[in-house]
Amino acid sequence: MIKLKILCIILFILVSIHPGITKDNSIINISNRLDLFVDSFLIDTLINARLKLHEPKLTPLSENPPGRIYVTVIKDGDIYRMYSRGGKSGGSDGNLAETTLYFESQDGISWFKPNLGLFEVDGTRNNNVILAHDPPFSHNFCPFLDTKPDIPKQEKFKALAGIEASGLVPFISSDGIHWKKLREEPVITKGMFDSQNVSFWSEHESCYICYFRTWTGKNYEGLRTISRTTSKDFLHWTEPIAMNPNDEGEHLYTNGTHPYFRAPHIYIALPTRFLPERGNTTDIVFMTSRGGNKYDRTFMETFIRPGLDPKRWTNRANYAALNVVPTSETEMSIYMRERRFTLRTDGFVSVNAPYHGGEIITRSFIFDGDSLVINFSTAASGNIQIEIQDQNGLPIPGFTLKNCPQIIGDKIEKTVSWENGSDLSDLSGKPIRLRFVMKDADLYSIRFK
Repeated sequence: MIKLKILCIILFILVSIHPGITKDNSIINISNRLDLFVDSFLIDTLINARLKLHEPKLTPLSENPPGRIYVTVIKDGDIYRMYSRGGKSGGSDGNLAETTLYFESQDGISWFKPNLGLFEVDGTRNNNVILAHDPPFSHNFCPFLDTKPDIPKQEKFKALAGIEASGLVPFISSDGIHWKKLREEPVITKGMFDSQNVSFWSEHESCYICYFRTWTGKNYEGLRTISRTTSKDFLHWTEPIAMNPNDEGEHLYTNGTHPYFRAPHIYIALPTRFLPERGNTTDIVFMTSRGGNKYDRTFMETFIRPGLDPKRWTNRANYAALNVVPTSETEMSIYMRERRFTLRTDGFVSVNAPYHGGEIITRSFIFDGDSLVINFSTAASGNIQIEIQDQNGLPIPGFTLKNCPQIIGDKIEKTVSWENGSDLSDLSGKPIRLRFVMKDADLYSIRFK
């Protein structure tokens, strides 16, 4: 009995001091999905390392940049499609003068206005208007490319639009240009809807999801906040559930929630934070979700600041367009009120280690594949080494830190090799952990292939 007690004490001490052993013994199945370090989902232990939110870079756009308010950008094969509210400003929400404008691009940088001739506006059909004369739907018309399997061709694109008085009405299109209502009656009625209300098909949750504007109080009192509802058919929606972004007492004017194009099980949200106590100034914050009614607010700091231009410190000056889209193999773009910002691919957040070194140890997980690919960047003086451990935190022979040559450089996709090569097929389906020992380096994402 005494020996058993001594053994239990020893095991307790080992668990307490070994950074690779987790109190939570649950094992994650990441299969062969790309996973980003935008939250602590994969992280068990950080030693002298941190999650670092990266700053998007303001990047030149075309001479006549499109898009003003409640903008949506969709990458449809080789075509970039942009939608924006047009018409005369002022008046009540959803007034007759509001229109929906359409733009196209081949590269996401240079945009043009196709002469569609669909609606007569201001005495001419020579325009790029795709919706007009049907208030209030141009106030916040918000389309998406429907990725649900076996969707009919005539419903390739869908949209929701409307204000509190009308509710959200569904639209469909085969080409993203010619639209019609899926039905006249609203499909979502419980909400304020007085901004951009976004929807998409979630591969991760196998349903349509709509994130839309609500308030924490009644009759536009309290804080501007976000709720969500789901549907299997885009017509019948569940009772709305409030999300959780207002723990810090913030007004969130929009939400911009969408699946990340390389990892659709992770939703990126770029809401406008509205500060009425500071003259109605705004900035952009960064949130994520892995489904359900919870956003991750790892970062309270601003993601995109108003900047040097005094005009960006005025009301409604900072709205991020819906959807972050790839504009090269190494770059992705965020559009915001006639501006474009760029980040490296997967580059929202990294695990960052300083010059004197740091470590990250993951939670236990199983994977499907035979090699590990990382997205990383080091300084010329920095490096990364990777050790594979069993679920108890013990190094696996042949994949120890000593077996891993230093990784130096900057790549979106780097296949990791140890002294015996990169083949991990014997470990596929078995619980493991990864230990990254880093110096002056950033780790953005991992994937098993």
